[in-house]
This record gives sequence, C-alpha cells and structure tokens, in this order.
Amino acid sequence: MSGAFIDITLRDGTVIPAYVTQPAKGSGPGIVLLHDADGLDDFVRHTADLYAEEGYVVLAPQLPEHDPRPGGIAAENFAALVDGLRALPQHAGKVGVVGFGRGGRFATRIAAQADVDCAACYYADDFAACLADVPTIRCPMVFHFPEHGTHDPREVEAALAGKPHIERYAYPGASAGFIVPGNRHYDKPAALMAYSRTLSMLRKALGPFFDLNHLWEQHCYFEFGTRDVDAVMPTMVAQPYVNHVPTMTGGVGHDQLKRFYKYHFVDSNPADTKLIPVSRTIGADRVVDEFVFCATHDREIDWLLPGLAPTGQYFEVPMLAVIRFRGDKLYNEHIYWDQASVLVQIGVLDPDGLPIVGRQAAKKLIDETLASNELMPNWSSSEGKPI
Repeated sequence: MSGAFIDITLRDGTVIPAYVTQPAKGSGPGIVLLHDADGLDDFVRHTADLYAEEGYVVLAPQLPEHDPRPGGIAAENFAALVDGLRALPQHAGKVGVVGFGRGGRFATRIAAQADVDCAACYYADDFAACLADVPTIRCPMVFHFPEHGTHDPREVEAALAGKPHIERYAYPGASAGFIVPGNRHYDKPAALMAYSRTLSMLRKALGPFFDLNHLWEQHCYFEFGTRDVDAVMPTMVAQPYVNHVPTMTGGVGHDQLKRFYKYHFVDSNPADTKLIPVSRTIGADRVVDEFVFCATHDREIDWLLPGLAPTGQYFEVPMLAVIRFRGDKLYNEHIYWDQASVLVQIGVLDPDGLPIVGRQAAKKLIDETLASNELMPNWSSSEGKPI
C-alpha cells in the first residue's frame, strides 16, 4: 500500500480514520471510496491505490459500524466526508464517490444529498433503500447489479427510466462481492467490465485525461523502431503483463516481461517487419488496434512462431491488440491473430481440405470487395433462394 492514514471529524463530532492515497504526480481530482460490510480492508486500500494510479486522490474512510439515526449515517456526515477530501492539499478539481455494498447504498445517498460530480454504486446491500434517493440524483451515476442481488430488476427499470445520466449494468451469474479477489463470488471478467465502466464515467465527469493514442504510439516506436527495451519498460506500470494469445507468449510482472522483450521479442522480429494500421478505437482506459503484421520469416520468431526454423517466406496476417492503461502507463496487452494463416503462408501447414486461408485473409481485411464465402461448400446452395 502506498497511502497513509489520517483522521476525519464528522459533523456529529465522531472521529474516524481514513486511508488517503494520491497519484504519482501528487495531485488530481478526488474520489471518496466507501467500503462494504467488511470494512476498510486490504481490498479497499488496494482499490484506493489503483484509482490513485489512474490519477485520483482517494479518501477511503472507515465508516462507523452503527449510526443511531434512522436510515444510517446522517446526511451532514456524508457532506463531511466530501469536505474532508476537498480539504486535502493534494486534491485539485472535482469529486466523485464510489461505494460497494453498504458503501454503495451510501454512495447513492451522497449523490442525492451532497455536492459531488459523479457516483458509482456496486451491488447496494439494500437497493430498495436507494429508491427514495434516485429522483434527486442530478450528477452522472452508474449502478452495477449482479444477477443475484438485493434488487428487483423491475424496480430498477421503473426507478431509472428516463434518466440518461444514470447508467445501469447487470452481470449474469454474478453475486454481491463479484469484484473482490478472494471472495467466493469473485468473477474476474465481470469485475474488469465493471471497473472499466466506472472509470469511463469518472474520466468523463472528473478527468484527468491522457493521450492514450500518443502513449501507445510511443510504446510501439520503442518496440519496433528503436528496439530499445530499456525505453519500452518505463512506458508501462511497475508490474505489467503481455499475452500473445495464440502462442501464450509474453510475460507477467516487470522482470519476466523485460526478459521476454530483451531476449525473445524486439530482436526476434524480422528486419522487414511492418505494421499496416487498419483501425484504432480509443476508450477511457484502453486502445483497440486493428492492423496487418507483415514480415519475412528470416529468423526464428520466438513469440510468433516458436520453435520453427526460418523458412524465408513472406507473410501478412491481421492482428488485433487490446491495450489496457492505468493512468498514463500501459498495464497489459492482449494480442490476437490467426495462427493457421501464418503457418499456411510459411509452408508448414497444408490448407487443402481445411477451412483456412493464407495471405488472402489480410488482403480481404484491406479490400472488402474481394470474394466472400469461398471456403463454404454450401454457399452455392442458397443461390436464387428467397431473401
């Protein structure tokens, strides 16, 4: 953990501890992070550190276990939490609130009653208690509902209908706690989706904004242009990972990934390697890059064709890269391609009788007018039929 503990005094005089963490640059917009029934545990502090990497100053208070007032913590105490964040010298800009379970219910109350710029609620422990607050929520907000939760989907739709500033997402098969590693209900794909959706709202409402296109271009320049591993690594977080999905090559963590880059990637790429960009989509925390990888198999390409001696054959293959960022650093890369297409082009896989192609796949990606369905023997059977 990279933060520190401070004391926050609530409006009723109660003093509570709070975990505070900040981005590397020292300041940024703020997030009040509200824990579930498990309290200010390792998960909450880790999540606070994660949001700090994204560029936020985070205040995660240890909420009182009980509040004698009806409805839980009093509204003026909610305001005290927001004021406590704003009073931090590191804070600069707007404020959002994110809460889980009990904290999600409180985040909804804060969005309705306090001066915040956005809010996120994960599986409120009692969504029915949130219904009275929904009509007065004016800031952007996102709700994350597990399939197995306390909410009634019909109530949700009725309460949130006609409110475009309030997003809601459901996660099939998920239960409360689905974002907490180690929890028996942990669902990593759902957790990643929910995190990305929350971050998208935070970026729009609070900032900060990073030029992900430039960051990705710079990273690729060091990989393929200068082939400088010592310049590549600082473009990434402290413990990044890369996975080339078809061959499961890459590395997890700084040391393994640097070893991979240094000895099995940058100089493993052929001399004539070229990337032809096709499309690029930029989101709040990721870039999706579609391109054609072109090269001559003039050396053993460990990451792409591991164990295969050079054939001297030229190949072109469509690739898709999904690059996730944390703040202004790359966090991970997932790279996809059709391995069968490469193997056909270098002459080690006979396509006869198999529904695979070689360089034609890359050509059709560039020129959509080329023939479709040529691998489908039954394509002719639909000729002339009603459509």
